[in-house]
Amino acid sequence: MTQRVELSTVMDRLAIDSVITGYAVAVDDGNWLDYRALFTADGRADYRTAGGIEGPAGEVAGWLAEMMRLFPVRQHFIVNRLLRLENLNGDTGDRAELQADYLNPMRLETEPGGSSGAEPGGSSGAEQSTAPNFESGGRYTFSLRRTEGGWRLLAVVVEEKWRRTTGAHGAR
Repeated sequence: MTQRVELSTVMDRLAIDSVITGYAVAVDDGNWLDYRALFTADGRADYRTAGGIEGPAGEVAGWLAEMMRLFPVRQHFIVNRLLRLENLNGDTGDRAELQADYLNPMRLETEPGGSSGAEPGGSSGAEQSTAPNFESGGRYTFSLRRTEGGWRLLAVVVEEKWRRTTGAHGAR
């Protein structure tokens, strides 16, 4: 490999990492416009193993917007990222696949009307009220394509491996 190819590969890895981090932030913040913008025009997402749907990214974003209302507090940790960049005769290609494990603690809605019970400026009471009572973990497979606008998601597949609930909502 030449230095130019090595630099290009590093830049691709950083750009792809930014897309994956952007994905987690968009879902956690409920920013469905940003979520859609991460995908190619023909991008798809598959959440069936987590009890969800599979379809075009825009359709899935709408479903997520509705479902995430149940979880006013949520946070994704996407770790153990294994990236495979397409190799074209020793040069980086325009496709990539990234597998990564995730841990997703969330707080279920506890009060009718949309409040999680968290107190602004919180004290120990706020910490208790935002403690997760729903957690899941598994593996994402992200397929990516280089576009004129940079790397975008072609497909996201969720493989939920486990979940549990605690507190007033029971254990599973």
